[in-house]
Amino acid sequence: MKVKICGISDIKTLKFLTNHDYPPQFIGFIVNFPKSNRHVDFEKLKLLLTINKKNSFYVAVLVKPNLEILEKIKELPFDYYQIYDCNHAEIKLIKKRYKKRIIVSFTIKEKKDIKNYKDYEDVSDIYLFDSKGYEKSMSFDHKIIKNLKLNKELMIAGNIQLDDKLEKYKKIADIIDISGGLETSGSKDISKIEIFLNKVKKINNEA
Repeated sequence: MKVKICGISDIKTLKFLTNHDYPPQFIGFIVNFPKSNRHVDFEKLKLLLTINKKNSFYVAVLVKPNLEILEKIKELPFDYYQIYDCNHAEIKLIKKRYKKRIIVSFTIKEKKDIKNYKDYEDVSDIYLFDSKGYEKSMSFDHKIIKNLKLNKELMIAGNIQLDDKLEKYKKIADIIDISGGLETSGSKDISKIEIFLNKVKKINNEA
């Protein structure tokens, strides 16, 4: 099971992740969603991304990105664009123009919310299934995605917590995406991150 730790907004936490002996495969930054308290403005983002990613991938989390923000970040060392609220044609254009791997994000409340997922196979490198209330760390019923037939990796997000039985996610997803579950009073908590990475290491029989 791979992991993405999202909502990184300070250098101390980022260095802790990149220097860890069991780093997350993906590290996410909220690029253009100021409603989130994890949002990072462009100048701070540039500073954060000077940190050597080493063995992790850097992910730009983009909510219906416009041309201005896409042009602004195009030279930054992102490996993936994680895109919310864009249709197939918009994502296809972004992938072609910026030559990035794409995480297509589906927000889910009920089964009908995933009916068109196969339409995105040609533009998606990873499928992400998140809750409708992603900005509020809400969850969704994972049974909805249990029997999907995918030929790409599947990532899940939505109120995943440190105290969850993380083993259960391994049965339904290739990657788990966690953010708020590793925070204390709205900020990333390095002690919680350490516990989380060690739990994942044990689950993957790599401890």
